[in-house]
Amino acid sequence: MPVTESAPNRLVLQSGSTTLTLDKGADKAVLQRKVLFWSPKPSEVSFSQIADVSADMAVDRASGVEIWHTMLVLHTGAGWALPAANKQEAHDNIAAIRKFLNLP
Repeated sequence: MPVTESAPNRLVLQSGSTTLTLDKGADKAVLQRKVLFWSPKPSEVSFSQIADVSADMAVDRASGVEIWHTMLVLHTGAGWALPAANKQEAHDNIAAIRKFLNLP
């Protein structure tokens, strides 16, 4: 999920039809997905609800290919999975998000 916009008050990451927008002015993280021609309602949380940012790897059982995601873990126990092309991209996204949110 490459960073498409990086400003002091706004960070936008996009991968395919999934977009994560972090906006300090609104104090919100917004996850928007598009499925075919349908755009479901975006998910929104305040920055105070984000507990951690981590990487998650799964293996496709049919092909054996590693599938990486950048995970935003919320205090409620829920999480947002953001697709990444590979391990390096997942870790680059984690670093960018943690730096923007001032997370350790």
